[in-house]
Amino acid sequence: QVQLVESGGGLVQAGGSLRLSCAASGRTFSYYGMGWFRQAPGKERDFVAHISRSGGSTYYADSVKGRFTISRDNAKNTVYLQMNSLKPEDTAVYYCVSKLSPGWDYYPGAYDHWGQGTQVTVSS
Repeated sequence: QVQLVESGGGLVQAGGSLRLSCAASGRTFSYYGMGWFRQAPGKERDFVAHISRSGGSTYYADSVKGRFTISRDNAKNTVYLQMNSLKPEDTAVYYCVSKLSPGWDYYPGAYDHWGQGTQVTVSS
């Protein structure tokens, strides 16, 4: 079982940056692909980014490509989401997720574990 705890959310002005962190429990962190989803009020949870077990492959939603960067440190059991050039439409609760099966997926049901979420608010 994997437990995920996000941190780093907050309020930022448009054009600013935030870095989210997700700390995972357990000794099998490197077995899991990791990712981030987000959910804005009244909307469905949307895929943001995914990183492979080794960190060698990354995937992004078109809406964040070129602005967000996902990375991981397997020695620290931590995955990060660096968010630059933030826009008001990036406002959402951001969830850290893990996936044991190979490959990435944009479908929330494909992910095995979810964190509790961290709020990101971008003001205009």
